[in-house]
Amino acid sequence: MNMQGIIDIANYSDGVLYALAFLQLLAMAVIIDRAWYLRRTILGGARLVSAVARHERLHDADLRLLRDGAARLPEAMVFDAVLLSKGTFSHTQLEDRMEEAIMLTAPRLDRRLWILDTIITLAPLLGLFGTILGMFRAFAVLATPGNAPTAVTGGVANALITTAAGIFVAMVGLLAYNGLSNSVRLVLHQMETLRTLLLNRVVMGRPIGNGATAMAAE
Repeated sequence: MNMQGIIDIANYSDGVLYALAFLQLLAMAVIIDRAWYLRRTILGGARLVSAVARHERLHDADLRLLRDGAARLPEAMVFDAVLLSKGTFSHTQLEDRMEEAIMLTAPRLDRRLWILDTIITLAPLLGLFGTILGMFRAFAVLATPGNAPTAVTGGVANALITTAAGIFVAMVGLLAYNGLSNSVRLVLHQMETLRTLLLNRVVMGRPIGNGATAMAAE
């Protein structure tokens, strides 16, 4: 099928196929943005968890090095909570502050995923709407004398393309949404793991001994 044929079918759907194409582009933009961000976050989080797990105890100097390694990752807020609170808070209070940091960070992880969720629901409905409009046009041919029945069947075939397109957009979006949601859960699990590791290793109050070991460069 050439480009002119695609344009004719899009026009036959009264512009619905154009709307579906826009939704597909929007979905792909969200997928690429979130996939890149979450992939980078997962790799960085795994590096931090591994670095913390290699320590028996964490002193102020260790925490600052790890915080610098976290840079702009979500885990940075967990380190900030420890550095700001561990000298004056009890173990339980420190745990609460770290949990608070995780809760404040969580909305950043699934940002814009609501757009993808909306497209998954909207695309099939929009495709069905375009098919109904096309069916009206196809059966209107019967009201005109002299038109062959094949004109009706051809119109019905063109009308059904919008439904297929809407389902395709929804399937792509659904697969991506489930994958991205799983990545969000993995990042949250990494942050919870990091919280537990820090609670088990942080030296409360003043540092004991020298205890400054650099995070291994990876």
